[in-house]
Amino acid sequence: MPSLTPLHEPYCSLRKAPLTQGDLIEGLAQLTTTGIARTTEFVQAIYRETVLRPMGLYAEKDQNRLRRGIFNRTMTLVEVVTRHAGVYSAHLLRTLQLSTRQAAKPLPAPIHMVVSALNGVMGDHLVYDRNPLALPMIIYDRHGNAFTGELRGRIVIFVHGLCMDPHSWYPGRYKSMGEQVRRHIDCTVLYLSYNTGRRISLNGRTLSNLLNDLYIRNPDITHIDIVGHSMGGLVARSALFYGKQMGLNWMLLVDHLVCLGSPHQGALLERLGYMLLDKVGKLPMAGSVARLGDIRSAGIIDLRWGSVRDDDWEHLKSGRRGDFSDNRHPAPLPSNIKTFFIAGTIEHENMPSKTRETLGDYLVSVKSALGEHSNPEYQLNVPQNRKAVLYGVDHMQLQYSQRAIDQVLAWLTPDSKPRATVTSHEHMATLETRAVTL
Repeated sequence: MPSLTPLHEPYCSLRKAPLTQGDLIEGLAQLTTTGIARTTEFVQAIYRETVLRPMGLYAEKDQNRLRRGIFNRTMTLVEVVTRHAGVYSAHLLRTLQLSTRQAAKPLPAPIHMVVSALNGVMGDHLVYDRNPLALPMIIYDRHGNAFTGELRGRIVIFVHGLCMDPHSWYPGRYKSMGEQVRRHIDCTVLYLSYNTGRRISLNGRTLSNLLNDLYIRNPDITHIDIVGHSMGGLVARSALFYGKQMGLNWMLLVDHLVCLGSPHQGALLERLGYMLLDKVGKLPMAGSVARLGDIRSAGIIDLRWGSVRDDDWEHLKSGRRGDFSDNRHPAPLPSNIKTFFIAGTIEHENMPSKTRETLGDYLVSVKSALGEHSNPEYQLNVPQNRKAVLYGVDHMQLQYSQRAIDQVLAWLTPDSKPRATVTSHEHMATLETRAVTL
């Protein structure tokens, strides 16, 4: 699969509407036939490994002749026919099985959660294949509906993590983080939905443009706060990086960024996965088996070192999977934004522990979640009084633990007093003053 750049990504960044039941039927049909086509690619790879390599025919000079062979031609024909059959059968199934009204209905919450998990695992493949199951980036309200109303004053946007969706925040429930923020602070709470299998930097660019469009349509927005869980914190950082780079006005409204268990310095689990596949790939006749690991999404690959910029991956000579070296480009936080980091750990008390240092909250180490690094270029330099470590709280609990909620409220509350409505002229003067610090 070729690398996709922000200028050439073909599908989901263009879509603006939530997925429907018709999209589900069509997407599943297409996914089934795409899987068959990819199986033929894997069979070809196994054939090269097990038959051609022992015969000494695996060298580059032999490949053109072998591609013209009967086996490869047959497999290629099967792949092409299957892919085209998938597209047409998908449209046919959608037409036959659903009425027009039923096809246009949004996905029920449980189904949307399953589709979101699928996007996390292979979302960039869905984009590349133009599969209707590739989730677009959309903002939802606290009732689980795509937001289309007007905004004014302060807004707080919650950004979920890998394989999750807005429902993982339990929107609308009385004790959820979003509802408690809404009750304690004079603000509008919104939830972001996005394809977590895309490159983090692509999602960051899309979020930056989406927030800028949101502000253009709602010029009475006065302040924006972002709360990101896990990958969501990295997507928010990427949006801030590109928003500043492009000089977009929404950046002037951002007050707070709160990251819950975000792997700013990468996730150990992805690094271990890469090392395992790398070792397996070097075993005799196992290279094709190791290639199965490349099915995992680009979003997951970006978690290896917490990459938030295009140039961390766009021109890699080692291919889509990259290599083990930490070759990130620095992405410092804008100095005018108050940034806060929360780390979770499975340890129940503050004692020196290898478990605490290595495992953290099962998925992200404490140092990574706090943005700490021995290399000054990667150090995010968040003041100590804006960091918190929650003991006995694992990665997923950070979204709904009352201790995490209390900490977020304590950080957001100082600016929670109702703000007087200002005229457009006064508002622009305020933005110009704040722009000096960017």
